[in-house]
Amino acid sequence: MSWAGTIYALSTGIVWIAFTCFVVVALRNLVALAQLLIAAWVFLTRVKPGDGARDLWHRYADLALPISVIAPAFNEQLSIVQSVKALLALEYPEHEIIVVNDGSKDDTLGELLRSFDMYEAQATQIAALQHTKILGTYRSRRYPNLLVVDKENGRKADAANAGIGFARTPLVCIIDADSIIEPDGLLRAAEPFMYDDRLIAVGGAIRIANGCTIKDGSLQKIGIAKEMVPRFQIVEYLRAFLMNRVANAHTNTLTLISGAFGLFRRSTLVEMGGYRHDTVGEDLELVVRMHRFMRDNRREYRIAFVPDIVCWTEAPAALQGLDNQRARWQQGALETLQHHRGMIGNPRYGRIGLLALPQIVLEDILGPPAELLGYLVLPAAALLGLLDPMMAVAFFFVSVVFGCVLSVGTLVLEEQQLKRTPSARDLLRIGMAAVVENFGYRQINLWYRLNGMRRFFRKDSTWAAVPRAGFTSA
Repeated sequence: MSWAGTIYALSTGIVWIAFTCFVVVALRNLVALAQLLIAAWVFLTRVKPGDGARDLWHRYADLALPISVIAPAFNEQLSIVQSVKALLALEYPEHEIIVVNDGSKDDTLGELLRSFDMYEAQATQIAALQHTKILGTYRSRRYPNLLVVDKENGRKADAANAGIGFARTPLVCIIDADSIIEPDGLLRAAEPFMYDDRLIAVGGAIRIANGCTIKDGSLQKIGIAKEMVPRFQIVEYLRAFLMNRVANAHTNTLTLISGAFGLFRRSTLVEMGGYRHDTVGEDLELVVRMHRFMRDNRREYRIAFVPDIVCWTEAPAALQGLDNQRARWQQGALETLQHHRGMIGNPRYGRIGLLALPQIVLEDILGPPAELLGYLVLPAAALLGLLDPMMAVAFFFVSVVFGCVLSVGTLVLEEQQLKRTPSARDLLRIGMAAVVENFGYRQINLWYRLNGMRRFFRKDSTWAAVPRAGFTSA
């Protein structure tokens, strides 16, 4: 091939790469816009502001199904006592707390034994779903509904499975030990189970606790973090829970219930064998496998989402922790798609195979590299005269300006429905973060997701820890 032919082929390749990046990003944003419109319609026509805790209690005190709250804990010595006190104080007619000490290296177990006057008990499992050894079980003399399970380290999925095996209630709630459930969060999440026997899982909205004031494991005052990284994540969480999850639940395509808080029918989890141990994205994989299990067995089922806030969680306050978290999320999504690749585009799995999983492919396989590459290729192609400069402007519009519109639109939904932002000043701060995140933070996040892709292809199964700064005490 001549030099001129080589230049022509190279130029044509660059143009096609630029065009492909534009199409992928535009398609992904169109999907997000559709989700925003669906969520807005749901809020306007279907979802009404939730009843107060007192109303829920009077309505469901005699109907509420007993719940086991399972809290896997690893090296939580500094906060475990306050977290358990908060769980014991939850407003729910009948619930037990199962804390699973997952081989902590610090004095997590000792703090529990001393603080709650615990004695060694011979609790037995209904089903042994974990892969590691149970070292001991303990009950509290002061709180009959508190059980502590001590086991060898096996990571969160294994610890959750151990707790599920000890649970004897119809419903189980899996939470992070450092998450804070709203006092009436269990009632709100359990409400759909009261009138729908087909329901097998419920997720709820989760908010960022950074900047909030916490006392004795309960939320005392809602605030906004001073650091910009947690503020950016507030915007992300609003998009994820009030736009994506609400829309997907309404269209019966919900594939993710956050690992920070999820309510499940215990019998279904036991029958499925609990969480998988060979993935770092156990929460996404579990829900996708639930869909597969129920459809393979031709059972009617439903997975729901409660848009009311049920839980508060600490987000990474620095970019290093964000890198570990987002890379792990990305790796977990790819592992889930690999495990269930036979479902993608398969009519046998209905909307999950034809809509939900292709959406994950668009969002987690095609989207990150296409957008990051587009930021480099389109301006370069325009400067070299290979592409109409308006194409580069259009890419900037669909990736940045469009992103601002989606974020601000979700913030409007939050203010109309939940009204949990404490002041107009804080609302303005979040609104500014919704705009500023598109200039740097978003691109850094794409790079972190590429790190997750590299971890997936290297089959790196090490758990990337996320440093925690702790909550602000009253």
